Amino acid sequence: MTDLRKNTGELACAQAALLGKLQKKTAVLGVIGLGYVGLPLAVEKARAGYKVIGIDIQQHKVDKVNAGINYIGDVLDEALSAIVGQGLLTATTDFDALNEVDAISIAVPTPLDKYKQPDLSYVVATSKEVAKRLHSGMLVVLESTTYPGTTEEILLPLFEATGLQCGRDYFLAFSPERVDPGNKFYKTKNTPKVVGGVTPACTTIAATLYRNVLEGDVFEASSPKVAEMEKIFENTFRNINIALANEMALLCRRMGIDVWEVIAAASTKPYGFMPFYPGPGVGGHCIPIDPFYLTWKAREYEMHTKLIETASQINDYMPEYVVERITEALNERGMAVKGAHILLLGVAYKRDIDDWRESPALRIMHTLEKKGALVEYHDEHVPTLQWDLGTKCSISDPEWQAYDLVMIHTDHSSLDYGLVAQQSRLVFDVRNAVKNTHANVVRL
Repeated sequence: MTDLRKNTGELACAQAALLGKLQKKTAVLGVIGLGYVGLPLAVEKARAGYKVIGIDIQQHKVDKVNAGINYIGDVLDEALSAIVGQGLLTATTDFDALNEVDAISIAVPTPLDKYKQPDLSYVVATSKEVAKRLHSGMLVVLESTTYPGTTEEILLPLFEATGLQCGRDYFLAFSPERVDPGNKFYKTKNTPKVVGGVTPACTTIAATLYRNVLEGDVFEASSPKVAEMEKIFENTFRNINIALANEMALLCRRMGIDVWEVIAAASTKPYGFMPFYPGPGVGGHCIPIDPFYLTWKAREYEMHTKLIETASQINDYMPEYVVERITEALNERGMAVKGAHILLLGVAYKRDIDDWRESPALRIMHTLEKKGALVEYHDEHVPTLQWDLGTKCSISDPEWQAYDLVMIHTDHSSLDYGLVAQQSRLVFDVRNAVKNTHANVVRL
């Protein structure tokens, strides 16, 4: 009975102390990884009145943050410069800064390896650095998208090996990032949050942190696994529905039906339908990657996620299909891909952002060049592409008529696509950007 009372008292004491700091905003908060997820989160924590320390292994990001220079589209320049000027946000490459942090969010990349299997090396390396500096009364929240079980199977054993007990001495939770780059309404500040702690105390403390920082609702999940799975489910849902739209586009073309008109017609139904649109493939760090985390984990339970895997195969085929359609469109006009001068409009993976990670444009350009085409691109959001196949620079003021084919890959809102169609010899539109019928426009 004495030990039980002692443990209960220690739990109440540690929990009450950290909750008190969070409520009074005297807690020092940390964010590891100052990218598309981490920097906006660090900014919102600082704007809420907390002292925030950002940690990143890339010195140029740290230098920019400390100078108040923004490099993320969803962060307001003036917001970053203001909180840096007030001393609320600082950045460093030194993990020893964690020694003075009360609550830390981990927002590091979770890519795929060359075999399309989860690469958690960034999460593991970061967690080891946290474990070295884990101290009593500390909250650790993993935000990186990953498979169900990561928090308890990877982070928890590393932290428990320190001798500290989760839920008593320190607190551990998972809260998936929900970032939609370019979204004009939903930002980090007002997007609802999901939190799942290893223990009820962990959930309570993590939820308190986010409620003090964000305006969106906070959903308290019963475990980290639920929170990890819901994030994968969100993006798998989108991946599958995009694949359905892409497969419909393939079928509609064979049947001589305008798939865009079909979707517009179906969208008139006020219930039971949500429009998704076809395109050249999926890009970004979520949709092309997250479903593979789930299919990989499912094999541990002797299950093959057939629908999810098929959807990924359909979306993965789309860049190849785009090249086939370009080849066909040129052939119909007596031209070959070899020697053709082709311009891609937009290389970002979605409209009005500068993120080209996993963009279908990379595969499309590479495949066309392997076939002998001369490929250039124009994207005001992406002035330079630096990838494993070399460096390309955006054409600043293209002359549309100089190209054998202009492909509308990403329909940034700054261009007049009707004018592009009028002045180009041949346009391949995969985004339905050219609304009026033009004899020289080929659609997906």
